[in-house]
Amino acid sequence: MNIMIIGYGSIGQRHAELFQSLGCRVGIVSNRVVGEGGVRYRHIRSALSDNDWDLALIANRTMEHYLTLNELVKSHYTGNVLVEKPIFESPREVKNYPLEKIFVSYNLRFHPCIQRLRALLKGEIPISAQFYVGQYLPGWRPGQDYRKSYSASKEMGGGALRDLSHELDLMLWLFGRWKWVAANGGTFSELELTSDDVFALLVETEHCPIVTVQLNYLDRVTQRKIIVNTQNHTYVVDLVGGTIRIDGDEERYETNRNTTYLVQHERIMKNNFEQICTYAEGMALMKLIEAAENSASRKAWMKNEFVHDMR
Repeated sequence: MNIMIIGYGSIGQRHAELFQSLGCRVGIVSNRVVGEGGVRYRHIRSALSDNDWDLALIANRTMEHYLTLNELVKSHYTGNVLVEKPIFESPREVKNYPLEKIFVSYNLRFHPCIQRLRALLKGEIPISAQFYVGQYLPGWRPGQDYRKSYSASKEMGGGALRDLSHELDLMLWLFGRWKWVAANGGTFSELELTSDDVFALLVETEHCPIVTVQLNYLDRVTQRKIIVNTQNHTYVVDLVGGTIRIDGDEERYETNRNTTYLVQHERIMKNNFEQICTYAEGMALMKLIEAAENSASRKAWMKNEFVHDMR
């Protein structure tokens, strides 16, 4: 399989290494020197003129995703597209491209604990759910000054609400479309950044009346946890530790930092996009982010106008 990766920062490098390990031919569009096994192109057009690519993977800064996608359109690329999360920095309309060929890399869907939780929730009636993720931004990328990263820059599409939006995707994937949201967030710590370092959301979804989500750049001990209470059970998921507790009984799954990426990539190679985040799902998440920011600034509940109010 031929994979064109656009952008060669830390996440672009990881995608390249993993696809290469799976036997794919990888071409990289970047001004940076690429690792062993990759072929570098300065521009998208030169990459497209050199080969037929089965997948274009957009892995540059969030603020560049929309322009990159439009460049692919103008260059007459017609294959599948995988965009690193979040899909854009704000809701955007994509024209002149089959939207069913655009996907978003919310790879945590393929964590074995999430797959297990989703199976357990079938037939259950959720009552409440909590999602928590925290990771200290200065420790994210060893050897790189966090102040120079896109994560620290609101202008480049960074911030906890976007960077850590895996939890928002998991919430929507597990509990359906959001109906109402109230949120608060912003820059509260002494970290040197212009983006938000913490955000908290209270959400009503189609299938769960009370969902809380907290995302932050502050935890010195990385945490990624989910608690779900249904009519019959309590599920506690620790994505960092690789465990799920069902009413106190623990199941453990062996994972590493590449597990979820590899499962996602292997499915792409088999042309199996069934559980991969779609363009429509990615855009619904962007509208939730926009609503959360509006709620935080207005101190008010925000309604999803695209979902019928069933209350």
